[in-house]
Amino acid sequence: MDFSHKAIEKKWQKIWKEKEVYKTTYNHDKKAYVLDMFPYPSGSGLHVGHVKGYTATDIFARFRRMQGYDVLHPIGWDAFGLPAEQYALSTGNDPREFTLKNIDTFRTQLQKMGFGYDFNKEVNTAHPGFYKTTQWIFQQLYKQGLAELRNVEVNWSQDLGTVLANDEVEIKDGKMVSERGGYPVVKKTMKQWVLKITTYAEKLLSGLDALDWPQSVKELQKNWIGKSEGVEIFFHTENGIELKVFTTRPDTIYGATYLVLAPEHPTVQSITTKEHLAEVEAYIEQAKQKTEIDRKDESKTKTGIFTGAYAVNPISKTKIPVWIADYVLNDYGSGAIMAVPAHDPRDWDFATKFNLEIKFVLEAKDQSKAFVGETKHINSDILNGLDRKQAIEKIIEKIEVEKLGTKKINYKLRDWLFSRQRFYGEPFPIYYTEDGNIGLIDLEDLPVTLPQTSYIKPSGTGESPLANVQEWVNLTVDGKNVKRETNTMPQSAGSSWYYLAYILTDQPNQLIDLESNEAKERFAKWMPVDLYIGGQEHAVGHLLYARFWNHVLYDLNLLNTPEPFQKLYNQGMILGPDGRKMSKSWGNVISPDDVLQSHGADALRLYEMFMGPLDASLPWSYDGLDAALKWLNRAFRLVNKTTFSTTNNHELDFIYNDVVKKVTTMVEELKLNTAISQLMVLVNAFYKYEPSTIYQPYIEGFIKMLSLFAPHVAEEMWAMLDKQTVLVQESWPSFDQSKLIEKTITIAFQVNGKLRGTKEVEIDLDNQTLIEFAKADENVAKFIENKIIVKEVVIPNKIVNIVVK
Repeated sequence: MDFSHKAIEKKWQKIWKEKEVYKTTYNHDKKAYVLDMFPYPSGSGLHVGHVKGYTATDIFARFRRMQGYDVLHPIGWDAFGLPAEQYALSTGNDPREFTLKNIDTFRTQLQKMGFGYDFNKEVNTAHPGFYKTTQWIFQQLYKQGLAELRNVEVNWSQDLGTVLANDEVEIKDGKMVSERGGYPVVKKTMKQWVLKITTYAEKLLSGLDALDWPQSVKELQKNWIGKSEGVEIFFHTENGIELKVFTTRPDTIYGATYLVLAPEHPTVQSITTKEHLAEVEAYIEQAKQKTEIDRKDESKTKTGIFTGAYAVNPISKTKIPVWIADYVLNDYGSGAIMAVPAHDPRDWDFATKFNLEIKFVLEAKDQSKAFVGETKHINSDILNGLDRKQAIEKIIEKIEVEKLGTKKINYKLRDWLFSRQRFYGEPFPIYYTEDGNIGLIDLEDLPVTLPQTSYIKPSGTGESPLANVQEWVNLTVDGKNVKRETNTMPQSAGSSWYYLAYILTDQPNQLIDLESNEAKERFAKWMPVDLYIGGQEHAVGHLLYARFWNHVLYDLNLLNTPEPFQKLYNQGMILGPDGRKMSKSWGNVISPDDVLQSHGADALRLYEMFMGPLDASLPWSYDGLDAALKWLNRAFRLVNKTTFSTTNNHELDFIYNDVVKKVTTMVEELKLNTAISQLMVLVNAFYKYEPSTIYQPYIEGFIKMLSLFAPHVAEEMWAMLDKQTVLVQESWPSFDQSKLIEKTITIAFQVNGKLRGTKEVEIDLDNQTLIEFAKADENVAKFIENKIIVKEVVIPNKIVNIVVK
């Protein structure tokens, strides 16, 4: 008979909880910190995409427990966020209540899936017990000079009442709008908190080398950090204003025929001539309506405007025009470039559009387009005839001797904009005195908690809704009236260190002091994270910010390792049955709750792991789900009410030990679909024999391996064998290398090259015996009867081919 998934899931989840089988242990020398990218608890609950990544980490955590590792496998909630803020502003309700309700829904769903999380380690970034430490870390960043107030140009949404990150803004109908809701967005200069992540650019770059991460993610981070070694050259306008230009190709300076400044460059107003001022100001306003992503888009037509100013090329001494164009960004390099259109496609497009001089300084046969290859220098005075390396060395020497510039390393990475104009975020642990000085809230007064308020509404002033709560904003410190910061931290603050919070937690949201000796001992035990699984959409933002904070805490001697995540794995998406990304608007979203009802947690887990490689994005298939349940029932029937042999007849020695070896390696390498295939091979082998002849330890080993993927039905099968333990506390099955020597082989019998039969025989039989077996095969005999045998070909241990006419 088949199993009842609803009955056994309820039964075993209750037993696991009562026995605390997933509690973090401290009993072994070996450890495994297995981590999911924690979810934002939205109102819609889990989707089947979450299940894919969470099942993979659950499998690996179970595997390590059974291998005798101490395992830390926690879960928590990235609970601050814009959706909760919008809910609060639209309803007036407190977002904390709304968020806690969503967390309860998510937690229940995770438990119903049978995931082996240690819920004692649960954290919630919106809980004061958690963000007390977030605030403390911010204070350390401030004390180290890594946090400062700065006037910066931001993406401002009046309707949302907050600053938006670049990836939260898109262009529609030529205008900037918020990705969420499509609200208008404008560029605005505001005083904001900024974290100086650029200070750690080199450490973040070099730290990637030792990490076991997908190469694609490493490349994304390297490109985002964007290290460039070059020279900053000093150009001067006719009226003496200095323009510093960074370039990685100073050897092409003889071909620099104009300069381009970013519209935001601080010298634009002072160098622009009166007759061009109106056009320049109009262009600057136009540039403000574009996102940074839009300005970087190489496929877009180049735009720009002449300032009326000229500068002198410090090497060639020629006078060249100064333009502004929005494809130049003010916060990379110096916000100014020397344009060499003959050898840069971007500059070529600009020069040809505006009819600017193009001068080739590298030998090129085809001068109808920009030449970017390696060749000798021409039209370059002292550099003529030199190759790139020689020319760069010589021109740098000239620049430095004549003090026309200086060597410099630049990074594309920009400092982290850390302010949000929201109610629902971590309050900053600082205050402002009446004379504008900044003060830190005393440690004993942390956390600075969000106020309890009956109605949350926008400030209307560009400030956070917290500005409305005057009794919270105004406080007294040392007898002086001061005001709190009304901005809050971004959602990424909590996610930048939450992996450490799990280590510090023994009861939900009750964290021990990060500075304590006990914390250091725990970090020494558990850090770094051994396996981190999540989507590639976090390849830059979250992973870069978390690495930054970890490096800072390491430099403060609070952590034992500079890098937080040793191995990273990006799981693929589960697409809708129609092959498109799941979306409510497409109507192709699959709810795990529905699948739990119809097929059960084990079938869902098994199907998602078997549907293809873990990193592949594949469409949902109900046929595949049905097949997973069908196979689980087949495995269950193998054990149900069956008595197995206590003596080994050795007939299954090879296949069993081979499967154990392969599954062990495959789980280690996260090749989970092929590991399941091996379990299917083993079940097929079992079914070839009478149950009473199957060696029971082999059945037990199979159930242990199955428990990684389908824990509920495996526990039920284990209990049928009169076992009193739970599987995750059992030892992982071992294999006997001596049993992995094949004693039999399947030989193919052919007549005139066509397959006519097969037979399992002993390995290394002599050719004549194999020919006799072939001729004795009934089907082969039919095809050689009344025929003349021309030739008998034997490939040992593979094929017998009888050629007839």
